Amino acid sequence: MVDVEQFIDEKIDEIGDAIGDAEAVIALSGGVDSSTAAALAYEAVGDQLHPVYVDTGLMRKGETEQIRETFEYMDSLRIVDAKDRFLDELSGVTDPEEKRHIIGEQFIREFETVAEEVDADYLVQGTIYPDRIESEGTIKSHHNVGGLPERIDFEGIVEPMRDLYKDEVREVARELALEEIISERMPFPGPGLAVRIIGEVTEEKLEVAREANHVVEEELAEYDPWQALAAVIGKATGVKGDNRVHGWVVAVRSVDSRDGMTARAQEIDWETLQRIQSRITGSHENVARVVYDVTHKPPATIEYE
Repeated sequence: MVDVEQFIDEKIDEIGDAIGDAEAVIALSGGVDSSTAAALAYEAVGDQLHPVYVDTGLMRKGETEQIRETFEYMDSLRIVDAKDRFLDELSGVTDPEEKRHIIGEQFIREFETVAEEVDADYLVQGTIYPDRIESEGTIKSHHNVGGLPERIDFEGIVEPMRDLYKDEVREVARELALEEIISERMPFPGPGLAVRIIGEVTEEKLEVAREANHVVEEELAEYDPWQALAAVIGKATGVKGDNRVHGWVVAVRSVDSRDGMTARAQEIDWETLQRIQSRITGSHENVARVVYDVTHKPPATIEYE
């Protein structure tokens, strides 16, 4: 484990030296990695840092409002409403890799618009060590270590946490006094709920996935999972009232891990699972059933796509 106080002091100095009097941008997702990197960089250069939060429409319930409230002290924060543009680009697309590529490309377009507006010379990224390993090994094709530098001509890229693991990042976040909702937040994928929806991303599936993920995060908080999620994986026959329905199947997943490289499915008690299925099936008229995923990583990945 790193010496957190020393790490923070060193990184603030390094960021300040690297950026100098120039302008910098960071893609702020609300996750612990980008939030911690943004907090470090803001300590170093203040409003020379322009955090950019792109609302893709693929975010968790209440995500945009939470970002606005948590980071309102950063006067240079930009919130970009791009929901319609992302969903238009994803219309009719079912292939997982094509979805990731489209989301990555659209994000770059949104991000580079702001970067050009503020005449940013530097890019700050919340890259951590597992990101680099998984991207180099092509486990993930959409990550914050790829794409942006190739499309935008920055003088430099600053990655203050590139050698840290997730638990170390959390220690830094706590020392920086970031709110618990940020420092203890579970990992959330860059492409958002799109990788928790099998097949085409639609408004209806997003509604189901967003509410189901909210339920799962609430109900499984006591288990302190590395990551807990819900995914819309297809359709099956069910019964609602006196009617048969061909409704959505939601898979619930909860795992323990240190760094996300490997993970073990958690054992969840029956009462909790029944409460989860009752809330999820009751949240939308077209949800037919809920299943629990018991597969470890490997052979499965944590996310579904």
